[in-house]
Amino acid sequence: MSEKNREGKRTARERLAEEREKQKAAEKRRRALIVGASVVCVLGLAAVIGVVAANAGKDDGSDSAGPVVAPSGAQGEDGLALPVGEENAKSTLVVWEDFRCPACKSFEDAYRSTIHELTDAGQLRVEYHLATIIDGNMGSTGSRNAANAAACAQDAGKFADYHDVLYQNQPPETDDAFAKNAKLFELAAKVDGLDTPAFRTCVEEGTHNSWVAKSNDAFRNGGFTGTPTVLLNGENIYQDQSMTPAKLKQQVQEAAKG
Repeated sequence: MSEKNREGKRTARERLAEEREKQKAAEKRRRALIVGASVVCVLGLAAVIGVVAANAGKDDGSDSAGPVVAPSGAQGEDGLALPVGEENAKSTLVVWEDFRCPACKSFEDAYRSTIHELTDAGQLRVEYHLATIIDGNMGSTGSRNAANAAACAQDAGKFADYHDVLYQNQPPETDDAFAKNAKLFELAAKVDGLDTPAFRTCVEEGTHNSWVAKSNDAFRNGGFTGTPTVLLNGENIYQDQSMTPAKLKQQVQEAAKG
């Protein structure tokens, strides 16, 4: 074999060796990229999980950061009841409700005038307890924010009026309009004397948020099946299919006669 041919074969072997080295280097880079991408995906997933975990406690409006500040005049166990009506009334109606709850609105629309008539006559006392279950089911903070605003209205002696306005202007369940302070202020303007700097500060700062969270915890631990839960002298009348505003009125008036 000529010197020229031997040189050509060596060159070919060198080129083949170089090509193999290039392929090995390329394969190492490809594997490194795959590992790097996997790490990024894992870190990204961890970040998402972290965000979800961080927000999990917020969806049901149960942000209990800060001290529990009960609204003025709150009564009952742990100061969680907002009373309307005469304290010495012969009948007491306990209402567990959520301002975003459509069934609560239906109850209010049907029974509002009768309840007002009976409380005004001194025959019925109503104790309102606020829950935030729709926040937990649908997300966001409208139930909590509306409940806090109602507690702020209680501080101003305007709870009953603002309570009614909130239900009369309740948005669809999927529309969390009550999460916006602007909406709560807009509705406060419908109650004479409520839309004041003190009320706005109370709403903006979430003064009673921890109290609302405590009330919602009491609802969840109370064995109730949903909102509204309505108890007349301890008896669940919302589950009574025969109950009507007229029947409620009759029972309260009979109790008032003694």
